[in-house]
Amino acid sequence: MWKLAEVGFREEKSSARLQADLKAAGFRIDKGVDGMPTAFIATAGSGGPVIALLAEYDALPGLSQAAVPEQQAVPGSAAGHACGHNLLGAASVSAAIALKEWLAKSGTPGTVRLYGTPAEEGGFAKAFLARDGLFRDVDVALSWHPSDRNSASQGQMLSVINGKFHFTGVPSHAAAAPERGRSALDGVEVMNVAVNYLREHVPQEARIHYTITNGGDQPNIVPANAESFYYARHYDPAVTLDIWDRIKNAAQGAALATGTKVSVELIGGSYGTLPNYTLGKIADRYLRQTGGFSYSAQETAYAQKITASLPQGGRESGGPETVADFVEGSRTPASSDVGDVSWVTPTLQISTATWVPGTPPHSWQAASASGTSIGVKGALLAAETLALTGAELFRSPEEIAAAKAEFDKARGPNYHYRAMVGDQKPALDYTRK
Repeated sequence: MWKLAEVGFREEKSSARLQADLKAAGFRIDKGVDGMPTAFIATAGSGGPVIALLAEYDALPGLSQAAVPEQQAVPGSAAGHACGHNLLGAASVSAAIALKEWLAKSGTPGTVRLYGTPAEEGGFAKAFLARDGLFRDVDVALSWHPSDRNSASQGQMLSVINGKFHFTGVPSHAAAAPERGRSALDGVEVMNVAVNYLREHVPQEARIHYTITNGGDQPNIVPANAESFYYARHYDPAVTLDIWDRIKNAAQGAALATGTKVSVELIGGSYGTLPNYTLGKIADRYLRQTGGFSYSAQETAYAQKITASLPQGGRESGGPETVADFVEGSRTPASSDVGDVSWVTPTLQISTATWVPGTPPHSWQAASASGTSIGVKGALLAAETLALTGAELFRSPEEIAAAKAEFDKARGPNYHYRAMVGDQKPALDYTRK
C-alpha cells in the first residue's frame, strides 16, 4: 500500500488490493459504491448488531518519500503516504478479518462491515456515504488514525469546507499590448490579499489555507485562466460556512477589481467529530491491555535521525511504549470525514504511534515512517485494539445501547443530519493538475 501511493479517487490498485484480501477471507464485496469507483463495502457474518470499520488508502500529492531518515523522494512517484493511510487501510482490514473469523469460531451472531472510503484528503467520500444513507443500519463504527502517540481519547475535530476558484480573464501580449489583457492571475492574487486581511476578523480557532493550483502558462502572456484551492475550518460548522461565504465574497470583489470573472467549484466538506466516550473508554481499556511497543536497535537509530530532523528536535513526552491518559472534551485542530459518520452513528476513533514522537502529519518524516517497521508495529497495535473492542461490543449489546444513548443525547432530540456537501456529486477529479 505504501509503495502504491495513489491520490484521492485514483486509488485503483490500493482499493483492489484491500478488496482482494477481504474477498479471500470470505467477505462479500460491493464495488464502486455511491458513484465512487474506488469506494467499496465488504460484509461478513449475519444477524446481530452491525459493526463497521473504516478504511482509508489515499496518499498526498507532492510528498513522495523513501523509507529512510533523510528527505528523499521515490523515483517515479509524485505522492506519498504522509498521513499514513496505507497503514490505516491495512489495519482496519486486518481488524475486520479478525472479527469475521472470531464471529464464526465463537458462533456469535453479528455482522462486520468494512467501508473502503477513498479521498479522505479533500474528497470527503465518507460525507457522501453518510448523506446517502449507507450507514443507516450501522450500530457502531470503529476507526483509527496513525499518529506519534497511542491514545483512545475522544475529542472534537474541526469542520471543514473546500473548493476551487476559477478566474477567467483576457489573454494578450504582456509587453506589446498589456492594456488589452485582463489577468486571471491578478484576480487570484487580489483574492488572496483580501482573504489574508479577512483572517483578523474570524474566530481565533478558525483556519483558512490555500494554494494556487494554476497561475498561467508563461510570463509574456497575460493569463486567461488561473485557479486557487481554498480550505476553511472551524469547530462550529455554521461558522465554517459563514467564513466560506466571506471567502466567496472576496473572490467576487477580486474579479470586479481586475476585470475578470470567477466561478466557484465546491469540492466538499465535513463535520467535526462527535465524540463518544462510552466507546472511547472500552477502546482505552484494550489499548492498555494490548500495550505499547518498543523500538529495536535499528529502529532506535532510525528514530534518532528522524528526531534530529524535526523542528525543535521533536517532542520528549509520549512515544510508542506508553498510552496517553484518557481525556474527554479535547479539541484537535484537524479535520476528517469521519466526522460525518460520527453524526449518523456512534463512532470511535483511536490513534497509535506509527510515527516517531514529535512527527507532524503531512510531513516527509511521516511518509518515511509509514513505510517502516515502526509504522507496521503501530498499525498492528491499532488492528488488535479495534478487533478486541469490536468483539466486546458484539458480546455486550448493553454497551452498544449505552453508546447509542450517549450519541442521541449529544445530538439532541430535534437533530437532523444535513451534509455540508449538499446535493452535489463527488468531485472525482479534484486532484487534477
